[in-house]
Amino acid sequence: MPAVTADPRAELMALCERGLDWSHGMPRVLPDVATARPAAVLVLFGVLDSVPARSGGHVPRDLDVLLLRRAATLGNHPGQIAFPGGRLEASDAGPIAAALREAAEETGVDPDGIEPLGVLPELPVPVSNHLVTPVPAWWTRPSQVAAVDHDEAVEVFRVPVGDLLDPANRASTEHAFGGRTYRAPAFAVDGRVVWGFTAIVLSRMFDELGWSEPWDESRVVEPDRG
Repeated sequence: MPAVTADPRAELMALCERGLDWSHGMPRVLPDVATARPAAVLVLFGVLDSVPARSGGHVPRDLDVLLLRRAATLGNHPGQIAFPGGRLEASDAGPIAAALREAAEETGVDPDGIEPLGVLPELPVPVSNHLVTPVPAWWTRPSQVAAVDHDEAVEVFRVPVGDLLDPANRASTEHAFGGRTYRAPAFAVDGRVVWGFTAIVLSRMFDELGWSEPWDESRVVEPDRG
């Protein structure tokens, strides 16, 4: 059995302090760097109330992460599973403030019960010409969450990290770009497929944290577009 980390919060904070390289084999060139829009997402970890992970592994079975499903009517990334978040506004003090504001607007989460742990390097999202800052955070006082604005999100849910890390739930998606086919990480849990930006962020974080287990990268699943 793999050793279970004793303090996921401390490991996440240390990851923010040292940073990481988002390299994953697929080009992410923004179509127009000069007009790229800054955005931020909240990567909120916490403990489940009553539904632990079915799978063991490197993390406690009660560790989870908050995700949502975007509305199918949105112009960018419709129907995809994503982190709460969005563009920075002039009133935001920075990416942390933007991620907390957007998460509260989309899911109803109480920002007073959230401890931001830092930020990770910006990651380009070419399809929408955004430059996105992931903001790892810890849920110090869990609050009720739900899809607040159904024009933005139609489902909000918490996923056990242990189930995401289960090799049986890991897979790849295939994407054509510049005449070549690239593979990117994905997670298939309880009938949901997490892919694209969200899966890349989670996969790279898990690798850098030492939480990942060997998995079959040749297993390909279809993207879940809601």
